[in-house]
Amino acid sequence: MAAMRIVIAGGHGKIGLRLAQRLGTGAVGIVRDPAQVADVEATGAEGVLCDLERADVEEVEGVLRGADAVVFAAGAGPGSGAARKDTVDRGAAVLLAQAAERAGVRRFIQISSMGAGKPPAPGSDEVWQAYIRAKTEAEDDLRGRDLDWTIVRPGRLTDEPGTGLVRLAPEVPPGSIPRDDVAAVVLALLEAPGTARRTFELVAGDTPVIDLVATE
Repeated sequence: MAAMRIVIAGGHGKIGLRLAQRLGTGAVGIVRDPAQVADVEATGAEGVLCDLERADVEEVEGVLRGADAVVFAAGAGPGSGAARKDTVDRGAAVLLAQAAERAGVRRFIQISSMGAGKPPAPGSDEVWQAYIRAKTEAEDDLRGRDLDWTIVRPGRLTDEPGTGLVRLAPEVPPGSIPRDDVAAVVLALLEAPGTARRTFELVAGDTPVIDLVATE
């Protein structure tokens, strides 16, 4: 990839760190805890403090100004309750998209979740329902914005080593996907303008990432 400034929300998350490592210099990882900056910088990226649950749009706009693209890879994480699913998985995503519009950063990739866009399964856990609602509302907000957005809905995330082989399509059967491969797909999508304003589901498969994205 040619030198670009890519801002990653959720810069200390498991996908965010993997993406920053692939991008190296030019990547900017947004973190909310000063103790996380060193881990981001160990990837070769720049770490920037900005708490997306508390920041206003002007502060986030300042972080994004001059960037070539933005990636929303943040999440409340396991163990968080329904309230933080709303403030992070929805609220932070909406704030970041609003700031990207104001900063003039058109390319925006949002990591969502398989299951978004559909009603949560009856009888499913209350926190899971809140998570799916938050992801769905964040997607709906992004689709209404004047941005070159792409939404990626991974299946169940794992920490297994990436294979570089995936299945990416508007709809795929349920499955899992290593976080390594999610990061690889996001990196490829950043250079695939034909994927703008499209939504994809993502699981492990048998198509090399570079070949699959090149056909989009």
